[in-house]
Amino acid sequence: MRKNYLLCVFGVFLCLPGYAQSPAETYKDSTTYLARAAGKALDDYDFNRSIEQSLLLIDLASKKEDFNKLNHGYNLLGITYEMLEDSIRAKENYLKALEYARLSSNDTLLWYAYNNLGNVYSSNKNTVHKGFEYYRKAIAIASKNPDEPQVLIPVVNIAWTLLENDEFDSAYPYLKRAEGLLKDEEDVVTRSNLNTLYGMYYSGMEDYDRSRTYFEKGIAIAEKDSLIVEASFAYEEFADMLFKSKDYNAAYVALDKHQEYREKIFSREKNLQREAVYERFQTKVYKKDLEAARREQLYKDEVLKKTQQLSAIMVISLVVMFFFLILLFRNNRIRKRLIGQLRDKNVELKEAKEEAERLSNLKTRFFSTVSHELRTPLYGVVGLASLLLEENKDENQSDDLKSLKFSADYLLALINDVLQMNKMESNLVHLENVTFNIHELFQGILKSFEINRNQKDIKMELQIDPEIPYLVGDSMRLSQIMMNLVGNAVKFTERGRVWIKAENLKCRENYCRIRFEVGDTGIGIPPNKQEEIFEEFSQLKNQNLNYQGTGLGLPIVKKLLKLFNSEIEVSSVEGEGSVFTFEIEFLQGAEAESIKHLSSSPIENEPRLIRKILIVDDNRINQLVTQRILEKRDFKCLLAASGEEALDIIKLEQLDIVLMDVNMPGMNGMETTMKIREFDAHLPVIALTAVEVGEMREEILKAGMNDIINKPYDIPQFFNTIFRNLLQTVTPTAV
Repeated sequence: MRKNYLLCVFGVFLCLPGYAQSPAETYKDSTTYLARAAGKALDDYDFNRSIEQSLLLIDLASKKEDFNKLNHGYNLLGITYEMLEDSIRAKENYLKALEYARLSSNDTLLWYAYNNLGNVYSSNKNTVHKGFEYYRKAIAIASKNPDEPQVLIPVVNIAWTLLENDEFDSAYPYLKRAEGLLKDEEDVVTRSNLNTLYGMYYSGMEDYDRSRTYFEKGIAIAEKDSLIVEASFAYEEFADMLFKSKDYNAAYVALDKHQEYREKIFSREKNLQREAVYERFQTKVYKKDLEAARREQLYKDEVLKKTQQLSAIMVISLVVMFFFLILLFRNNRIRKRLIGQLRDKNVELKEAKEEAERLSNLKTRFFSTVSHELRTPLYGVVGLASLLLEENKDENQSDDLKSLKFSADYLLALINDVLQMNKMESNLVHLENVTFNIHELFQGILKSFEINRNQKDIKMELQIDPEIPYLVGDSMRLSQIMMNLVGNAVKFTERGRVWIKAENLKCRENYCRIRFEVGDTGIGIPPNKQEEIFEEFSQLKNQNLNYQGTGLGLPIVKKLLKLFNSEIEVSSVEGEGSVFTFEIEFLQGAEAESIKHLSSSPIENEPRLIRKILIVDDNRINQLVTQRILEKRDFKCLLAASGEEALDIIKLEQLDIVLMDVNMPGMNGMETTMKIREFDAHLPVIALTAVEVGEMREEILKAGMNDIINKPYDIPQFFNTIFRNLLQTVTPTAV
């Protein structure tokens, strides 16, 4: 919805003059202050304060049934959520604003409501036609008074929508009309955006020189007047034009400037505060409903008491039968009314439940999107850092590169912790049963802490009962538990000893109960803190910054163990160390059933062969990283940026394997694979995805893909998966 930022803010200023008076009444003073405060906060991109002040304005105006103020409050809320790209909440608030605009019979309010609804619907390609209908309604109302500049805004919005949908010829007349309507030299906001729109138009017409001129004008105006949103939009479209004209360096610089301005508008802390404000408002509404239900129940109890009294009177004397019948008739009417009210409340409760489920699904989709969007750039960072470590021979830079890779790995672990916690809260984590070798699994865990062990002078010990057989269970979740516990032990031990133990307690009826222990000789945990450490975001207070973290590791361990029907126990002495223990019962497995490719080491002694591999990825950086990694192993790489391009190459080239990105615009990886299987059932296709594997495993394999590699990946596991799939096909000729 980026096209509407400026025009929404302009609309706020159109509404504010109606509240410029200073009446003596307290109510008018309060609503005027709240409206101005919300508008000022929106102008300063302080979205949290804007939401808070708008909600207060709505609450105050609803008590007086003041349609104008209610319209203003919901418009401000809609604008704020639209700028925050929350189209669902924006539409809800704009529809409420339209309702109160109609009740107030005010053309200015109606014009503004129609324009804002046009903004929301035109941002979705499936509802663009409805957006145009609202824009035309706004133009019809604004045209009644030709002296007002209100016609300009919907005209610009129509041009903007057409440009975003690549309808350049249709957009040009609206651009010319908007240019003719823009007479106010001080309206730098609209002037900046109009220049940017002209830049988009000439870019679409492939007149890049003229396009560059307009983009530079728009950027100059925005930066001169500190217009953050306008500058962000201009730089983003400018970067797109430069990329189309193959000026990649300049495109990168423009995209970097776009991101810089965008970060000024949004911040994680403000988003969290905003949700807190919205939740407080929702809680207040729920409390009101709860109080109404309580009063209703009291009233029902009173009616029931009266009914019992009437029954007693009927038994005692038939003399009062006439009066009893009258009272009974009255009671039935009351009960019918109460039943009707209860039915209405049940409908409201159902709607509230559906809304809560919608919000829960929205949160789940948000985290899923965040998972992909954060892991995709991390793939480039981790991959490039690994390559530089291998290729760089300068010892002076080696430490810096190791620090870079360590930071990227730490960031990835942090992201995984947050997403893992969300998945468990949403009951999306389920255990899988695979056969695994606990010796190999724990050796891999120890190896992953090799760098930390050397840096902190820690002796790490692994003691595994030789009587433990191959086990059947969720080795990935067990690995997560052990990684978190060992990571904590290493973090809180400066020098000393960290150990891992696995003991076979008993095996009977094909089940084995294994006792696990992770201990250290670190700083220990005070007795009064040993329960608190398993709470989310809880940490021991310590001045040593080396001990900082998210506070999610142990809560994740506790929740994962609950899936195994197990509980964790801790024993610790402050200053001497800590020991964590738990027990899990596994099904006993046969060695022949073991999944050998679970090992994190690549297949050794592979022949040096020339293999032809196709990399399908819409991200250019990810393509280059993957290509450089493969070429170091003598792979000949072909590149494709879309599913359509990949299909053309596969039909022409004799390939050994395909690495397929799952999430691509247009035809995604799964759709492309299904097309491949129509004419080639044997070509190995491996999915590359930044989404949590568990979320899409069945869907990916059902599409015909042979295996999955999660991004960002470590190089040994990456080649291990590729070689395993190559060995299942005809081996290429050695060169």
